[in-house]
Amino acid sequence: MAIPMFNWLLVLVLTACGGHFQRVRGDGGRESDRVTGLPGQPAVGFGQYAGYVNLRPGEEKALFYWFFEAEGGVSGKPLLLWLNGVANLLFLESPVGVGFSYTNNSDDLKRLGDKITAEDSHTFLLNWFQRFPEFKSHDFYIAGESYAGHYVPQLADLIYEGNKKASKDSYINFKGFMIGNAVIDDATDQVGMVEYAWSHAIISDELHDSINKECDFNNDTTSSACNSVSKAFYKAFSDIDIYSIFTPVCLSSLGNSTMKKKKKLFASPKPFSQHDMWHRLPSGYDPCTASYVTIYFNREDVQKALHANVTKLSYPYSSCSDVIEKWNDSASTVLPIIRKLMDAGLRIWIYSGDMDARVPFTSTKMSLSKMKLKVKGKWRTWFNKAQVGGWTEDYEGGLTYATVRGAGHQVPVLAPSQSLSLLSHFISGNPLPKSRF
Repeated sequence: MAIPMFNWLLVLVLTACGGHFQRVRGDGGRESDRVTGLPGQPAVGFGQYAGYVNLRPGEEKALFYWFFEAEGGVSGKPLLLWLNGVANLLFLESPVGVGFSYTNNSDDLKRLGDKITAEDSHTFLLNWFQRFPEFKSHDFYIAGESYAGHYVPQLADLIYEGNKKASKDSYINFKGFMIGNAVIDDATDQVGMVEYAWSHAIISDELHDSINKECDFNNDTTSSACNSVSKAFYKAFSDIDIYSIFTPVCLSSLGNSTMKKKKKLFASPKPFSQHDMWHRLPSGYDPCTASYVTIYFNREDVQKALHANVTKLSYPYSSCSDVIEKWNDSASTVLPIIRKLMDAGLRIWIYSGDMDARVPFTSTKMSLSKMKLKVKGKWRTWFNKAQVGGWTEDYEGGLTYATVRGAGHQVPVLAPSQSLSLLSHFISGNPLPKSRF
């Protein structure tokens, strides 16, 4: 993986199993976190670090991170935190109980929700900057996808409010955030799912009409009739990848019991999230990337190289499992936070891979419409390498929306070149290219 331009801080949100573990080293010397070599990785021209950052004194929480310095030197280049990662790049697995991040107190796993996740991520950042103080003055951005539509604005709000009373040592030079295929408003997220499925010939006219008749997406409680049509809705996706509808599923994993645990979003939009069918939908792309990742990160030599799993977890590394069984708080909408931070002058970009049916562009466009934003730059094509990269629109107040053509829920997986262009223009504050050449 080459990291060409910027300083990134990337957080991956993955699920894993929980348990009781021994406490590891605190916020000590960064050199002990240096990754000197990684199995299978060719020689690289950038530094990388990985390890744990403990959160607060008296707590038993530690979050795992993986940080990449930018090629060609780090000085003066912005830092990006990706919640859910070219620059100096740091991966963080958050909240505790996911990936290699852990807690010694199993009760912590029962308290998780939006609020604690944002607070823990904020504390991690403050502690991480103590370990890497040379980045405190760098322009700082946050980005993420999927349920990071909650994580990113909520963390951004904590940083914004914290900066008002921050000392020089705790001030974060925060400039803006970007979210993709993001869960941001329950009602519009659900309506958009239905409209996307119908407009892409996945569900019938009859089912489309029945859902709109039987389901009130503004109400958390559901009727038996809505439950019935919701199950029929998910069944329509049972043979394809809801996250990327035009890509193949991983045939080699269909008979593998460990791969039957499919990806899920924390507190996904209601009422559709209440059905078991949701958890059994195929997902992921290479299409077998998830199985490759699981095998790789369970290798002892890989974990040793990354200073990971030092507590010897009682379970294998997994991209999705049931350690977090309860999510205690999930805002029905984050649109007021987005509006607040727009008014504060932060740069905000929102993007959608147009092949994602889970949080489709129809949902995001409905959410933006709900905000009643004034259009500054009308809907137009944007280009990447002389081809159409997608479509975009700019709004007064500093918000830009863009689609990424041919990408699913995890945009960088299917559209890496377009993703790099999108991110580069977000960081620089320049508009997306308007012409082929």
